[in-house]
Amino acid sequence: MNTPGALILRSLRGQLALWFGGLSLLTLLCVGLYVGRLATQQMATSAGESLHAVALTAANLLGANLRERELEIVLLSKAPHFTRGNLANPELLQSLEKRKELREEFAWMGVMDPQGKVVQAVDGILQGQSVAQRPWFIAARSGIYAGDVHEAVLLAKLLPPLPGGEPLRFIDFAAPMHNAAGDLIGVVGAHIHWRWVTQTVQTAFDQSARGADAEILIANAVGAVLYPPALAGQVQLPRNLPAGPDKPYSQLRWDDGRDYLASAATVDSRTPHSLGWRIVVRQPLEQALEPAHALRDRLLALGLLAALVFGLVAVRLARAFSRPIEQLAEAARRIEHGDSQPAFPATGQLAEVEQLSQSMRSMTQALLAHEHELEAMNQSLETQVQQRTAALAAANRELEQLATRDALTGVHNRRRFDDRLAECFEVGQRTAQGFAVLLLDADHFKKVNDTYGHPTGDAVLQQMARLLTEHTRSVDFVARYGGEEFVVLLPHTPDGDGALAVAEKIRAAIAEAAFPGPGRMTVSIGASTWQPADRGVSAVVERADAALYQAKAGGRNRAMLAPQG
Repeated sequence: MNTPGALILRSLRGQLALWFGGLSLLTLLCVGLYVGRLATQQMATSAGESLHAVALTAANLLGANLRERELEIVLLSKAPHFTRGNLANPELLQSLEKRKELREEFAWMGVMDPQGKVVQAVDGILQGQSVAQRPWFIAARSGIYAGDVHEAVLLAKLLPPLPGGEPLRFIDFAAPMHNAAGDLIGVVGAHIHWRWVTQTVQTAFDQSARGADAEILIANAVGAVLYPPALAGQVQLPRNLPAGPDKPYSQLRWDDGRDYLASAATVDSRTPHSLGWRIVVRQPLEQALEPAHALRDRLLALGLLAALVFGLVAVRLARAFSRPIEQLAEAARRIEHGDSQPAFPATGQLAEVEQLSQSMRSMTQALLAHEHELEAMNQSLETQVQQRTAALAAANRELEQLATRDALTGVHNRRRFDDRLAECFEVGQRTAQGFAVLLLDADHFKKVNDTYGHPTGDAVLQQMARLLTEHTRSVDFVARYGGEEFVVLLPHTPDGDGALAVAEKIRAAIAEAAFPGPGRMTVSIGASTWQPADRGVSAVVERADAALYQAKAGGRNRAMLAPQG
């Protein structure tokens, strides 16, 4: 059955409107697309060259700064008081301290003997320890070394953490020290904050003229994004991203499924120890070409307006001839929407129209009778479906309650805890968002069962579950781990101090509460936090269990924190 819109297009009025409007629309559409294409190409060229200028500026600035830091270490290694052989000379430490004071980007500086022992270091950090196995020391024994970005290993516990919990990351510079005879007498090395690198690049980016939706990235030699943190380790540069003067920019689809206008520039420190970094500036293609698209849309709108004007003229000419047919189409549309008394064309019209109108009247009466029967049947079926759906939903809710809740205490059961722990572990691996686990055990609970009976013991466990729920956050996850043991999962709690504070709050609340039967009860608590080095979900629970054992062995009624990574 043809729709009313299709009938209008096949009418005389519709045919005239279609031809006149179509021709005008086609003409302006061709002009608009051609002009829009030229504007898009020019806009892409201008925006791409602008992005390349920003990337080149940031790359040159970072390369110059890296070159200066490397030359500082090289000059230190060749200074007279460094090459005399007395690595314990206070002048060496004074030189290191002076440079760290002038250059806040230096996180650590020190001198090592040929065997890798740190003889002197700024602030005494790592002094007396061995760095013989560190790659930068091994490489620097035979030549100047510049290392790629890496997370802190030895310094992670010795330097203050960065704001926001961002992990400490460094780039390394090191150079050998030789005496007048050319013998190796030691190595001078420095760790520079990765934050200084990102701030250098971001400052150059912020000072440039660019769109608000553009962003700057730092990628290593294999194309992995190192900055910004939200994309680090998640995004890989496209393999065909250009980085040369012949083709300074490109339009590429990235691995997030979006098209970008992007440009890259290689960071050249003008030393033999290039890190192979690239600075990439990208902007979503739709934002970069938005002005050109706006011009194209305006031209298309003019074409549509012209087509509308020509169509209206054609409609006016054909209205007298097409009116009866349109009235009949309107009557058919009303019948389709349930109108049992539509207005049919008056008699005296075209013979074919009058005959069709009479046939539609007869058909409408037959269809209405059949429709009432179908409505009654559908209403009965809908009622049955609603009843079955409600019963199924109630059964599903009951099954979910039985599968995820502990029948005695009402808190989550061990199975649901294992699922939630696995979710937190996956989030931690993907986003480095830490969490903590508290493992609780009721002290002397067997004595409660033996003295007051199992019903009283059950009541004690129920009250402990209520206290745990009342003294934790809504986002925390409380579950019965087994017997008289409970477990609390603390999302968004990466540090041990926070976990221990929650554990102490719970311990104090239980110690102060009145329980049926024994009156007073205490718990021992073991706390642990997720570590990035954990290979499985059980590691954090095993550390919490070990801490719980220490709390029991230490006299009970206490909270112990497992050692941190």
